[in-house]
Amino acid sequence: MKSIIMPHLARIISSDALLNFKRAVSELKRFSSGQPHVLDVFLHINDPYSYLLLQVLPDLEKRYQVTLRLRAILRTNDDMFPEQEMLSDYAFKDARILAQLYELSFPSEPPLKDINKTILYTNQLIIAESSSNVLRNFNAIFDNYWHSRDTHFNYDNTSDDTVHNNLARNETRLKKLGHYMAGMIHYAGEWYWGIDRLEHLERRANKLGLSTLAKPSIYYNRTHVNACNTFPLATTNATVHPSPLTLFFSIRSPYSHLGLERAVRLAKYYDIALIVKPVLPMVMRGLAVPDAKKMYIFHDTKREANKYGINYGFVADPLGAGVERCYALFDYAESEGKGVEYLLAYARAVNAQGIRSETDKGLKKIVTSCGLDWNTAKSLLAGDSWRLWAEQNLKDMYNLGLWGVPSFQHKNTAVWGQDRIFVIENQIIKDMS
Repeated sequence: MKSIIMPHLARIISSDALLNFKRAVSELKRFSSGQPHVLDVFLHINDPYSYLLLQVLPDLEKRYQVTLRLRAILRTNDDMFPEQEMLSDYAFKDARILAQLYELSFPSEPPLKDINKTILYTNQLIIAESSSNVLRNFNAIFDNYWHSRDTHFNYDNTSDDTVHNNLARNETRLKKLGHYMAGMIHYAGEWYWGIDRLEHLERRANKLGLSTLAKPSIYYNRTHVNACNTFPLATTNATVHPSPLTLFFSIRSPYSHLGLERAVRLAKYYDIALIVKPVLPMVMRGLAVPDAKKMYIFHDTKREANKYGINYGFVADPLGAGVERCYALFDYAESEGKGVEYLLAYARAVNAQGIRSETDKGLKKIVTSCGLDWNTAKSLLAGDSWRLWAEQNLKDMYNLGLWGVPSFQHKNTAVWGQDRIFVIENQIIKDMS
């Protein structure tokens, strides 16, 4: 019964109608209480995305009628971040890409890891929260930390107990509001991560009439605004044979669904081959995905899908049997030259059409929709040879310094997340020039 109800419940929860209703209620409460439009900003001193976000907050404050409340945090839930060492190394490199894209300050090398230094600078941030120019002081402290300067903020008469209590207050608030990560903005029930999600906040603020500009604009959309907007050189130069695009993909990952849709568009636009390497979902590899993380990903995928014109929300989770049946038929689909088409049909079915792939009825719809033979497919469902290549695909991904899906590779360029497809596109253009 649960498997029947959940897709319909997911469609309701992710609907634009419900979102607009929640926003209207939030705005009514705010207006009735006479409160300003408050952005709660949660920052961690050694989080590179927090550093970049902090640098653009003066611009947001200038362009919108909002009140910023900066909140430093220190402790995070380790269960939310598998492969923390790999994540830390990758995040620094990834943040450098964003810093270059938006012309922000960022060091060439990460600060040395030192827990005592982290605590010291976090304490400085906590004290700065009550200073006369919070934003300026936060930026100064972050600059000092990230560029290894040892100028310290004046402690004044603030006691250690006060610092400790205020830090605990911030971390409690982050958890109470339903999140687990730094570099986050919370506004009226919704979360916006780093620079990557600021455009969603900009659109919301513009719709509320909060822009101070005569012509409200969207500024933080550089990662995708020019996607597939460069003339495909392959159509004019027959001698160019660009390297293929490889996608590491999980049929259960909502972001993989977006990544596959966008990768198909990119490959078609530049006339290059797309190779998809499926891997097992994290949960089926023994890695935990806590509820708070699942809900954030669900809602974030919905708004990202809307941005790209991709259907999402009528979700029939394929975890378990649905994943295994999907992968059991992938070799068959590949042998028919329909591997990508099959995965695309499967991803749309379980993410946007509410089709329960663990049932024969649902799976038959998926198989036949991409021109495969159901009787042949049904005879192959018991096979498990796919586990060998799924494990090898995972190893290949780890060898690139990546651990999560979707991940993309083109020649020597490898990135994690559908947000970074622009990096791959830039490499493709360079390769074809």
